[in-house]
Amino acid sequence: MPLPVLFGANVDPLSQPVGRSLHQATLVDRLGFDLLTIQDHPYQHAFDDTWTLLTFLAARTTSVTLVPTVISLPLRPPAVLAKAAATLDRLSGSRVQLGLGAGALWDPIAAMGGPRRQPAEAVAALEEAIDVVRAMWSGERSVRVKGEHYGLAGVHPGPAPSPSLGLWLGSYGPRMLALTGARADGWLPSYTYMDLAALPAASARIDAAATEAGRDPAALRKVYNVAGRVSTTSAGTFDEPVGAWVDRLVELVTEVGMNGFVLWPLDDHERQYQVFAEEVAPAVRAALTE
Repeated sequence: MPLPVLFGANVDPLSQPVGRSLHQATLVDRLGFDLLTIQDHPYQHAFDDTWTLLTFLAARTTSVTLVPTVISLPLRPPAVLAKAAATLDRLSGSRVQLGLGAGALWDPIAAMGGPRRQPAEAVAALEEAIDVVRAMWSGERSVRVKGEHYGLAGVHPGPAPSPSLGLWLGSYGPRMLALTGARADGWLPSYTYMDLAALPAASARIDAAATEAGRDPAALRKVYNVAGRVSTTSAGTFDEPVGAWVDRLVELVTEVGMNGFVLWPLDDHERQYQVFAEEVAPAVRAALTE
């Protein structure tokens, strides 16, 4: 059975003005969004720390699920990250998903003390990190993972998170897409890095990898991050009126297999959150039930 289509909004972790992120997050929560995403760039001087902000916002919201999109693995040890995610899952009433990426922007990562990895090495490290995260969430008494980049040597994991806590990957290249289908619970591509022309083939690659691994492709969460604007006139893709947004998103669900959309407003954030929640999302849901 297909997963229900989710709708979300992005909140940037800007440190100034103080209170901006909280104000936007509580609005997103009140508007009834399913997801609230926050990007992770610890080396960005204007940003607060993403995981700290997620935890703070989880305590100040009531229903929205919070997702880092995506955590920069080279700067976050996976065992500690898994423990943090499991803790937030338990304390928030299962309102968190762990979005994880292999890393990008290697110069600032290295400047902050993280490793500088070549593409193949970054994928290998992410695969080992998945093993570590799964082991830390397993509820087993003692777990071991042996890897070149990450490992566990008889650690006692726990407390275990709820079954709803998933691992969603931000992935684009062939190997990363295959890893997503074979090992992850969800996929978090962004329109900025994967346009509409490239999306169908990437989604199909994930489905093929899931099938090959003996998994049900329909059980994978596929959330498209869209930087755009709901406008009164058509100025371009994802800068268009409500009706055009609805038609486009319905097509992405029915033809490409996407089942989630997160708006990254280009401007006028509060108004954009409102029109996306109150006009676009209900119209998409209605169209999909016809």
